[in-house]
Amino acid sequence: MIYIAYIFDQGQFLDESTTSISLRNKGLNYGLGFFEGIRAFWNEEQQQLFVFRLYDHYVRFFHSGRSIHMDIPFSPTQLAEWTIQLLRLNNIREDTYIRPICFKGSNTLRPNLTDAYNRVMIYETISHYLPQKELKVCISSWIRNGSNMIPPQSKTTGGYMNSALATAGAILNGYDEAIFLTEEGNVSEGPGENIFLVRNNQLITPPLSDDILAGITRETVMTLAENIFNMTVKEQSISRTELYSADEVFFTGTAIGIKPIIEIDRRMIGYGQEGPHTKQIRELYNQITMGKHPNFMKYCTPVY
Repeated sequence: MIYIAYIFDQGQFLDESTTSISLRNKGLNYGLGFFEGIRAFWNEEQQQLFVFRLYDHYVRFFHSGRSIHMDIPFSPTQLAEWTIQLLRLNNIREDTYIRPICFKGSNTLRPNLTDAYNRVMIYETISHYLPQKELKVCISSWIRNGSNMIPPQSKTTGGYMNSALATAGAILNGYDEAIFLTEEGNVSEGPGENIFLVRNNQLITPPLSDDILAGITRETVMTLAENIFNMTVKEQSISRTELYSADEVFFTGTAIGIKPIIEIDRRMIGYGQEGPHTKQIRELYNQITMGKHPNFMKYCTPVY
């Protein structure tokens, strides 16, 4: 494990050991903030680090802020350039996760989103998210945050208490991860992942109206399935029982990549192993993120 020394803080690169956040900070006290998740992938043959869909992630970061009255004091282009500089400064030469975060910087008591001081920081980590190759999951007893509660279309820090409760419930009951339902009983997403099912060679995923995040990996998978593998892709509401009878089910997300789900609520999915559609999409996605597919180099930003 390499030591990552430097972080970004309000336009500066600082040694992480020299930074601090006040105990009184209201972003910390009330969960008043939002974040983004970005991945960079190391290509050993080319001795190159590629950041996947860097600008797209920062556009989504800005949309998250706008929806909750928190404007970011920098442009997406500035943040993308600083991210590249930070990766170089830390000499990152392996797969890494990048976390930009914006939170209320003031120490005032009132949980108000409209004051001016929004603090932006970026850090990097090498730790892995859900390292299992295949997942056994459960339907959570917790309902997904609704769009009129804490908007699930924004990656709000406070909103992830919902995710944490679902994940804790899954782990304590012997599962790897959870699946949320909406208030209406439709399948929504995982605590940090979008979900797809395969049925009769069709790829189906919940629509944004079922309280999901507009995932960048989700969008990439839909593009690959439709344009490369000639699959019919549908965004439609999914009932819980449709998951049990699916040919294949898988999660997608920046942190997780593409992971097959082989069991839901103690029910085997398909043949109890990664299905052929999941495998072909996953393998192509992995090639693309590492800069190994010439037709998709527009997605990859080289660091060195």
